[in-house]
Amino acid sequence: MNRKILWKLCLILATGLVAFFYLLHALTLKTEESMSFIAEQHREQLKQWSKQAEQLYLSDQHEDLVQWLENLQAQEQTWVSVASFNAVHIAGEQIEKDIVGGYHFGRSIDWKIHLYFEVNPIMELPFSQTNASLLIKLPERMRPGTYWLTIKFILQVLMPMAVLVVLSVILYRHIITPLQQLDKATSAFSKGNFKVRVGKHLGHRKDELSHLASTFDQMASQIGELIASQRQLISDLSHELRTPLTRLDIAVNSFDLNNAQQHLGRITRESHHIRKLVEDTLTLAWLENEKPIIKQEDVDLVDLLDVLVEDAKFEFPDRRIIVESPNNAVVNNSSHRALCPAIENIIRNALRFTPSGKLVQIKIAKEATHYCIEVIDQGPGIEEQYLQRVFDPFFRIDNSRMAENDSFGLGLALAKRHLASVRADVRSENQSQGGLKVLIMIPIS
Repeated sequence: MNRKILWKLCLILATGLVAFFYLLHALTLKTEESMSFIAEQHREQLKQWSKQAEQLYLSDQHEDLVQWLENLQAQEQTWVSVASFNAVHIAGEQIEKDIVGGYHFGRSIDWKIHLYFEVNPIMELPFSQTNASLLIKLPERMRPGTYWLTIKFILQVLMPMAVLVVLSVILYRHIITPLQQLDKATSAFSKGNFKVRVGKHLGHRKDELSHLASTFDQMASQIGELIASQRQLISDLSHELRTPLTRLDIAVNSFDLNNAQQHLGRITRESHHIRKLVEDTLTLAWLENEKPIIKQEDVDLVDLLDVLVEDAKFEFPDRRIIVESPNNAVVNNSSHRALCPAIENIIRNALRFTPSGKLVQIKIAKEATHYCIEVIDQGPGIEEQYLQRVFDPFFRIDNSRMAENDSFGLGLALAKRHLASVRADVRSENQSQGGLKVLIMIPIS
């Protein structure tokens, strides 16, 4: 698993939040700086006052200047004055003219005003034609940053809260949405909808949650197939049991002492059929449910076939059996318990449909990764559309002929499941000259 959700969270929470707060800090500083300057209209007003004061000063209207300053002071509720200075050289080199005449009494109106000082600064507006300046304590109405604390609160508290809320909602939706879909699918599955899938909704994510959805879909598919198979198995078993049970009921109901031997034979035969049917069905159900992979021992297929062929010749003495095999054919990590009944069922099936006096061929050949066992009969073969269905439980092409041979259609199904338990496979194909060929592929190791 590539932990994509982890990397997404690291990218968003670590990198994203650090970048956001860095930009937020820069924005705060920029906003504070922009709000630290006196507004343009107030600068113009201060310059206008400076010009008026300079005109009164240069015209030697001292009383008018004093009166004008008193009126301005009363109007703006502030401190106002006009002052000048002369630099006296005391020691050292002579003072350059550019050094003298600068702003020595207050701040320039073009400078920033510190937003956190409680006292308004003294502003100095130098006269243009003389070494004097208008000094005025900045009126309260001209003080910049009136709403700075509110804006600072918005920038440093409300905005991060809003961004974090939005981020939380996005992350919540990103994580909880697939979980909600998975919850709905689980609920639907628990109610019997075994076709429900969630992978199609999350396939584009390619992260842990899509992997979880894929795992759920695999589970749902397997359980759905298993339940469907078990339901079908139970349905088929109940159907198959009806016939022998009916014959058993007839034999029991018509039992009389005069024909006791005949009725007892029929009862015994039907009881044997029912027991075999139930045992085979239970074995098949176990193989379907557990799907065991058996790896226990080494098996020599040649020795195994020798035993099975000997039993087959005894049971079908009127058929000919030819075996083509090497001196040995050992497969590793396999099981006699699985291979023996599987191959025996396939050989018996071939002999059952091969007419008396005809031939059944069994061949063992070694391939690159497996041994191939071919069982070839001279029976009627199978229609192409049924070649793979013969391995389904209770599937029978000719019911009457199968009934004659006491078969319930479980032999090949059991054979396929037994072979699957040792990682082997089986398939069937028709021979061009007639008859059926069954191929068993068994891994060498």
